Amino acid sequence: MTRPERLPGDPGADAGAELAGMLRVDHAGELGAKRIYEGQLAILRRGRAAAAIARMAEREEAHLSEFERLICENRVRPSLLTPLWSMAGYGLGVLSALLGEQAAMAATVAVEEVIERHYETQAERLADTEPALKEKLLAFREDEIAHLEVALKEGAADLPGFPLFSAAIKAGARLAIAIAERV
Repeated sequence: MTRPERLPGDPGADAGAELAGMLRVDHAGELGAKRIYEGQLAILRRGRAAAAIARMAEREEAHLSEFERLICENRVRPSLLTPLWSMAGYGLGVLSALLGEQAAMAATVAVEEVIERHYETQAERLADTEPALKEKLLAFREDEIAHLEVALKEGAADLPGFPLFSAAIKAGARLAIAIAERV
């Protein structure tokens, strides 16, 4: 039996399929980010970092709203695993907050490093084919960098075991990206 050149759900060679994958994964990612912050706020609602987390959550909500608009406008189905991304995001938020404010901020640093690079890569792939989307991605990337910087100022890197904690979350984020583009 020969293996097909492309598997179902693989990004296609045409720009429409690539755009659909980008919108699908970005929608899923922003939903996950929103849910991470909701989980953190459920635990840290009166903590020192709560105001910073709430501000970051507002930006992620704006990003999610924009991707919801774009997937509707472009007739792209959201990820079939949307409920999983919602639960996983909330779970990561709660778990990281239960470990303390430094762990919550360390989770933010890890996720934002992956997403910042992800948006940069997408903008490069778009080149000049979708200038409005490219501009949005680069603006959202700046927000993600700002979130990362806030989390570092809040003591994320002071978490004992930060490199290992961060590496595990980054691996999960990269895996989620790879799956959400296709499913």
